[in-house]
Amino acid sequence: MTTDEFQRNRENFCYRHPDRQSFVLCQRCLRTICPECQTPAAVGVVCPECLRDQQKAQSPAQRKAERQWSRPRAVAASSGRPIVTYALIGITVFVYLLQLIPGFGDTVTRALMFTPAYLYPGWFGVFEPWRLITVLFVHDSNGIWHVALNMLALWMLGRSLEPLLGRGRFLTLYLLSGLGGSVAVVLLGFDTFVVGASGAIYGLFGALLIIGRHIGANITGIAVVLGINLVITFLPLLYGGGVRVSWQAHLGGLLVGLLVAFIFTRTRAVRQRRLQIGLLVAVGAGLVALLFVPVLFPPLILG
Repeated sequence: MTTDEFQRNRENFCYRHPDRQSFVLCQRCLRTICPECQTPAAVGVVCPECLRDQQKAQSPAQRKAERQWSRPRAVAASSGRPIVTYALIGITVFVYLLQLIPGFGDTVTRALMFTPAYLYPGWFGVFEPWRLITVLFVHDSNGIWHVALNMLALWMLGRSLEPLLGRGRFLTLYLLSGLGGSVAVVLLGFDTFVVGASGAIYGLFGALLIIGRHIGANITGIAVVLGINLVITFLPLLYGGGVRVSWQAHLGGLLVGLLVAFIFTRTRAVRQRRLQIGLLVAVGAGLVALLFVPVLFPPLILG
């Protein structure tokens, strides 16, 4: 069906629907098309005929890539706010405020801090394995910089990673990285006492490096910041000084973060969901298994 206005000026009407006025042109054939006939292209829109011609001209490799990246993915962007990031920051800050209470604060610190001795009742008569994780929420109460810098890093990294991974995967990444940091303290610094979320933070750094590289983002800035932090971590070890830094927790968290991120990037498809969960469980089980190394090889760990 056509109208008198269509007969007078056909260029203002869709060539496939003469009763629909439009002022949008196909970028290939330059014919007028209505919203129903428009398909977004790299630049502008194309009409159905040009879209079919374009698809016919694709090589087999291009068609395969288009099918691959149009599938639903297990790692998908989330439209919500980084709620888990905010919750972790809130819990950590709340614990820090408790640490500032005279008398009671020292009790909180002692209850949540970590040292490997708490894991081996046969040797030390104490078994409190929850400290492997609670150490992430307690910081040095003698100065605000420790908790402030860690929470600033968590806020910055979490705003990027949590929407990419989703809340469950982001929390899994954070906790596994923190656990990796504690396990590294057991293996590399058995007689040390540690506090802080630095192991988990380094895991987030490593994950952002892997995931950013996987999606084609510019990771130069991330790599530079991570490199600077690693130098700061090992400087006291190399040159001495009064600042005590748990390089073991940093290194362990970083390595686990890299591994978990690698699993995420290689199990992106929905059909790989069970495989992803299984691999993450295996990472957690492997970290727990490493805690038996001091029992099996005490001279190696205890010196």
